[in-house]
Amino acid sequence: IQSAPNGALPALVEIKDIKGDLHAHTDWSDGRDPMEAMVQEARTRGLEYIAITDHSVGRGIANGLSPERLRSHIKRLKEVERDAGGIRVLRGTEMDIRADGSLDYADEVLAELDWVVASVHSAMGQEAAVMTERIIGAMNNPYVTAIGHLTTRLIGERKPGDADYDAIFRAAAATGTALEINGSVERLDLKDAHVRRARELGAMLVITTDAHTTEALGNLEYGVKVARRAWCEGRHVLNTLPRDSFAAWLALDKRARSVESS
Repeated sequence: IQSAPNGALPALVEIKDIKGDLHAHTDWSDGRDPMEAMVQEARTRGLEYIAITDHSVGRGIANGLSPERLRSHIKRLKEVERDAGGIRVLRGTEMDIRADGSLDYADEVLAELDWVVASVHSAMGQEAAVMTERIIGAMNNPYVTAIGHLTTRLIGERKPGDADYDAIFRAAAATGTALEINGSVERLDLKDAHVRRARELGAMLVITTDAHTTEALGNLEYGVKVARRAWCEGRHVLNTLPRDSFAAWLALDKRARSVESS
């Protein structure tokens, strides 16, 4: 209300602005549908690119990929991209950030990927200082492009973890690491207040589905609604970039990536 008379209301991001999805799973790990179906559904929905991010080896419960399986996964994704036509398929992973701060894959493995989402799936009750250091340590890895579902909350089931979120948001901006707005209705993580603060501190944001089925690719709608509540414009959300512009952003040295460079 205060902003309206001053002409300061933002042009909020809309679902039509989203050009790609950067977190999706297939039946190679714990998804239901094959990668061919996920890619085709993304193409049908008008997306220009999708990152297939099946789980890393540490998620045994989710049939996580060993380095050997990951390389087979990369090869198959290249074939799927060729056969689908008209959509860029990014070779990715959702990789565990272990309790001690180490990562599930070695750097030489990560170097083979286009998009790396690093997420916490264990030891979620660590003290705030430990969790903060754990997350920022992952951000400092040159191959980690985004942090997934940062607070680890599950709505109605698990409370968000403790951490110094301002410090994490500043580190995200400094290291060129994107922060995920996870559109899964079980998560909606980051929440709107966190998104707004991350934006204020200069962090890049991506809206994703964390889809495990073709139907769940519709979760982009819910991520967009969270971003709108946080007063995000299209320029604040990385995956509003068209395919070629997004590829150019990915080609930058990680610490040269920023909201402005997108």
